[in-house]
Amino acid sequence: MSKRDYYDVLGLSKSASADEMKKAYRKLAMQYHPDRNPDDPSAADRFKELNEAYDVLKDEQKKAAYDRFGHAAFEGGRGPGAAGGGFDGFAAGGFSDLFEEMFGEFMGGGGGRRGGQGGAQGRGADLRYNMEISLEDAFSGKAATITGPTSAPCEQCKGTGGAGGAAPVTCTSCRGAGKVRSQQGFFTIERTCPTCQGMGKVIKDPCRACGGSGRTRKEKTLSVTIPAGVEDGNRIRLTGEGEAGMRGAAPGDLYLFLAIAPHRIFQRDGANIQCRVPIPMTTAVLGGSIDVPTIDGTLAKVTIPPGTQTGNQFRLRNKGMSVLRSPSRGDMFIQVVVETPVNLSKRQVELLKEFETAGDAEPARHNSPESHGFFSKVKEFWQDLTE
Repeated sequence: MSKRDYYDVLGLSKSASADEMKKAYRKLAMQYHPDRNPDDPSAADRFKELNEAYDVLKDEQKKAAYDRFGHAAFEGGRGPGAAGGGFDGFAAGGFSDLFEEMFGEFMGGGGGRRGGQGGAQGRGADLRYNMEISLEDAFSGKAATITGPTSAPCEQCKGTGGAGGAAPVTCTSCRGAGKVRSQQGFFTIERTCPTCQGMGKVIKDPCRACGGSGRTRKEKTLSVTIPAGVEDGNRIRLTGEGEAGMRGAAPGDLYLFLAIAPHRIFQRDGANIQCRVPIPMTTAVLGGSIDVPTIDGTLAKVTIPPGTQTGNQFRLRNKGMSVLRSPSRGDMFIQVVVETPVNLSKRQVELLKEFETAGDAEPARHNSPESHGFFSKVKEFWQDLTE
């Protein structure tokens, strides 16, 4: 025979308060107590049913488990659909959630799932703030101001949660321990006190401004210093600048996550900087010098030797990024790109044709050794195919 719904046993709805449950149980327990009904054998069964229902519904964790899974929550771990084998009848994570709700704290793991209220004694939540900075700011460091909504200690009660700043008093349910014990068969279950939510203290007269939490929402402005040498993805921890804790408990921390914005000229490679610089063909052929910008805002002179090719790289020592918590700097690497001239005048075209035909009978071998070598290999390749 299937069990009756516990709420039906007490004649209540699921929305009934703890006081309503207690009154209904007492009234029905007196009515069906075996001592009052010696001639009615069914009274003992009814009384037993009442005790079983009330024992579950008066306990917050048991009630939550029953509301979620019904009688299956207390039938040896068997849930809906268990007859088919396995746990397919549970929603994802249902069985593990139920097990942790009922036995997590006994096994030492209940604090995390309950939001840290018991284990952390109301410590404020940690906050995250995403900030994008320029490559120049990452090189030299930066002082910045950030503003955002957070929880701060209530000004009306000074963070105590009590009206007029009254201090909390010791919880009578757990006597200040923050946890209570209950017997379930052979097990003694220790769980967070439902009266004080693990704080060990309660507010008799809650502050109207904060509802007894000891904190209110407000905009908070902070001045932060970004050190020189930070990299993309670095995290800065501001201790105690997170949300305020419950009723004067320790505040959380603020974590500043940094992102480096792309630069128009430079590409960062750790502590080094890469810079792609186009140079005129004449400078590449004849040699010369160019001035290139550096991350510190100065210009550096780079000597270009005659015959420089696209892809040639030049190294400027100690012209790269700052290194975090170090006086040293990385290097800067200049990669040149030889620019082919465009929009030539008639005279420029004539001069280039003269250059092409002047000098050695085979100028390509001496003036353009790479292209000459490549096409020589191509010629040999085709000859091999035709033989």
